[in-house]
Amino acid sequence: MKDKLWFPVVYMFLITACFSSILIGFSRLTRDRVQANQQIAFERAVLEAFPEIEVPPMPRIHERFTQLFEKSEQAGGVYVYRENGHIVGYAVPVSGQGFWAPIRGVVGVSSDLKTIVGIAFYEQNETPGLGARIAEPQFRKQFEGLRIGQLPAPIGIRPTSVTLAENEVHAITGATQTSVRLEKLINENLSAWLEKMQQQGGAQ
Repeated sequence: MKDKLWFPVVYMFLITACFSSILIGFSRLTRDRVQANQQIAFERAVLEAFPEIEVPPMPRIHERFTQLFEKSEQAGGVYVYRENGHIVGYAVPVSGQGFWAPIRGVVGVSSDLKTIVGIAFYEQNETPGLGARIAEPQFRKQFEGLRIGQLPAPIGIRPTSVTLAENEVHAITGATQTSVRLEKLINENLSAWLEKMQQQGGAQ
């Protein structure tokens, strides 16, 4: 039988079909868990984008998130941060292509739409020790209290040798391409949301 010309073809087909079925089954079994982990990572980033919020341990992140934030179409489809019935700020999702892979994060904006209060990232695969440092506190802290500039460039990321304007932060040394792409995706997403808010009459 093994001398038949068709045997290797049939054999490889059966092996491929068997392993493909296993992989598909495994993917379906883990899909819900993966999606749940991605959602928790996003919710943690929302909390981290507001420095005054104490981020709880992992099991309580979703509870804390739902206590403070609610998605609102009246606020341009972003998440509104409320305390005691009053709007404290807005959590604006931002995403786009980084140097190596997509970057996804959240920008915290003050209730008057004039200031960035913080920023956090929940997905990035930039170069470790270089571009990946965008997720480190030292870089992110620069955004706390950053004034929002004129559209379509509400923020700027500049080389460390440049004197900064009130809406600019310093780039990460050695990560020029990541910094350029991060500036672009933040400005595109933030500008689109701010324009929508202006059309709706300002803060909601």
